[in-house]
Amino acid sequence: QVHLVESGGGLVQPGGSLRLSCAASGSIFGVNPMGWYRQAPGLERELVALITTTGRTEYADSVKGRFTISRDNAKNTVYLQMNSLNAEDTAIYYCMLRNSPYTYWGQGTQVTVSS
Repeated sequence: QVHLVESGGGLVQPGGSLRLSCAASGSIFGVNPMGWYRQAPGLERELVALITTTGRTEYADSVKGRFTISRDNAKNTVYLQMNSLNAEDTAIYYCMLRNSPYTYWGQGTQVTVSS
């Protein structure tokens, strides 16, 4: 079993920044692909950013140039630095770890962008 714990969400003004963290624990062997998804009210969960075992990154078009995903393999932790936030970024953000054939999810952390 794998356990993911997110932190770092909150309320921020438009144009502000937040940094999300996700720490993985449990039956983790080696380095696994990890990422961030988000779900806004009334919408489906969507990919925000992924980082592979080799450090290759992938971003949703809507966050390119504003968000940066990174990882610390020694700590089994993935981060999401979010800059220039706007109201459209308001959502619950979920951490994901893929250990084929299984995918694990965190409990989610709320990010609200509002003045």
